[in-house]
Amino acid sequence: MNVHQIDRQKLLDHLHDVEERFPLRFVGLLARGSAPHIFGEDAYDFLAEKREGLSLVSLTGAEIDLSKRLGHPVGIVLRSELHGEDARRVLATLQPL
Repeated sequence: MNVHQIDRQKLLDHLHDVEERFPLRFVGLLARGSAPHIFGEDAYDFLAEKREGLSLVSLTGAEIDLSKRLGHPVGIVLRSELHGEDARRVLATLQPL
């Protein structure tokens, strides 16, 4: 994770703006590789909780929006989609916001 390269308040502001546009709530940062559909060592992986009305299209839109704001690829992992060993492995890397 390259989180130390981003001003924390600026990051939180970007996350809040994306939360206002899309039905999800960011929970924390995950280790790189937690969102396997996103490539690049400079990517950021976030854990989020979905809210009512979230679709695959809006989830993708949130990833694109946040990627543009941060200038890095962004992957969003939904807490509700984590199960079993994958959940334990991914959540062990969680850094709360």
